[in-house]
Amino acid sequence: LAQAFNGMLTEIERVMGERERAEAALVDSEERLLALNAELEQRVALRTAELEAANKDLEGFSYSVSHDLRAPIRAVGGFAALLGEDHGAELGEEAKRKLGIIRSEAARMGHLIDDLLAFSRLGRRAIEPVDIDMEAMARMVYERVGGENRARTVEFRLGSLPTVRGDRALFEQVWVNLLSNALKFSAKREKAVIEVDSITTGNELVYFVRDNGAGFDPRYQSKLFGVFQRLHRDEEFTGTGVGLALVHRIVTRHGGRVWAEGKPDHGATFYFSLPRETGDGGV
Repeated sequence: LAQAFNGMLTEIERVMGERERAEAALVDSEERLLALNAELEQRVALRTAELEAANKDLEGFSYSVSHDLRAPIRAVGGFAALLGEDHGAELGEEAKRKLGIIRSEAARMGHLIDDLLAFSRLGRRAIEPVDIDMEAMARMVYERVGGENRARTVEFRLGSLPTVRGDRALFEQVWVNLLSNALKFSAKREKAVIEVDSITTGNELVYFVRDNGAGFDPRYQSKLFGVFQRLHRDEEFTGTGVGLALVHRIVTRHGGRVWAEGKPDHGATFYFSLPRETGDGGV
């Protein structure tokens, strides 16, 4: 009996020892977790401070661009125009050609600066969510941007687009950029076809703009949505390379994603998706 009792005491001591070790390990884990949380909070605070500093730097850069760069660019374009008006008769054809290049490049630089400012401001703009009739918005935007192409034969196909909740001004900019691109890159087609429609998946609402225009090399599609990234020479199609970057930023700020499909001379399709809950009031 004594031997059995001693065995029980030994087992109890073993169990108690394991319990104490487990409690000690739990305390140690809790202390390490608290330390990790404190370190994480410190890192978050540091990154937040760095982000605020970066935003201030960006604001300063935007101010510099808008005031320090735009003025001399305007001066270059303005004096080039005056030179052509006042002394055009004294200039030879080659000189006039070069003067025209100066004026066009000054104007292009002005557009680049404007687009860069718009891109930088977008990151700081607060989203103001409202219910958006995407079908009505796409139709309205096409009528506006397509008004400059009345002399062309363009077939516009508009499907049924679901309503979403988001920032009206920002999504209007998305449609302006996508539809303007479709019109621009299909300009060399005898009959351009532009299609706007949607696809409803399990978790997403997908909208797309398809054209039968110049298309692009799919090997370089990762560059499409970068700032100042262009896959066509300016002599072929004008542009600054910021429009699709704006589309990307607007859609991602609403929790969505963007992508594209295309082949050279076989048109392109640009997609953007939004979470289905966006249509139920989320942003």
